[in-house]
Amino acid sequence: MPKLLLVEDDAALSRGLQFNLDREGFEVVAVDNGRVASERVQVEKFDVVILDDMLPGMEGTEVVRGMRKADNYTPVIMLTARSQPEDQAGGLEAGADDYLAKPFDFKVLLARLNGLLRRQEWLRGPGGKSGRTKMGIAEVDFARHEIARGGDRQTLTVKEAMLLKIFAENPGRLVPRAELLEKVWDLKPDTNTRTADAFIVRLRRFIEVDPVNPRFLLTVRGLGYRYDPEGTGESSNS
Repeated sequence: MPKLLLVEDDAALSRGLQFNLDREGFEVVAVDNGRVASERVQVEKFDVVILDDMLPGMEGTEVVRGMRKADNYTPVIMLTARSQPEDQAGGLEAGADDYLAKPFDFKVLLARLNGLLRRQEWLRGPGGKSGRTKMGIAEVDFARHEIARGGDRQTLTVKEAMLLKIFAENPGRLVPRAELLEKVWDLKPDTNTRTADAFIVRLRRFIEVDPVNPRFLLTVRGLGYRYDPEGTGESSNS
């Protein structure tokens, strides 16, 4: 039974979500305050967090940003009444794994939740690039969502691990930015966001000797990215 933290200050919406999520087999812990949520995720393990953006005590973006700074990479779906593209991009860049604008259909939320859980299983699952894989100068453990470089070991978010696994399974192939947005973030290919680019910059800090002059995770200007497992490619920054 997946354990879920629901952070929503609209009492009626929270009750409705609790009822339906319980029927779908989730163990639901509900709070209505951002600061309380921030404290709960520090001391309690959850499989996924549903997090409203506008909350008393602390905004949702600050909650998820604090989680990531504390190396807590529990998957987070943000809910918000803010529906502009820049709001969505802001939530993702803060560290959320998914973003759902209110009002929404419960079936859509359920599909997003199950999608995140499936992605975690895909990262751990049999076949393909599961287990430990060398990428650049680092070693990635997809099952544990960890990346190690020398004596430094860090936890990866679901999205970071997904990105690395896509590149690991497609060495030498140009992976268009639009493909990454669809596969990793479920965004339309023409969505105007630099989210993927920001994630790539972070991943280069793990796998490159010199992240400013990458040799493994290369930019193909205006198109996307290519992973060169031999580290012999020439980068083209965009």
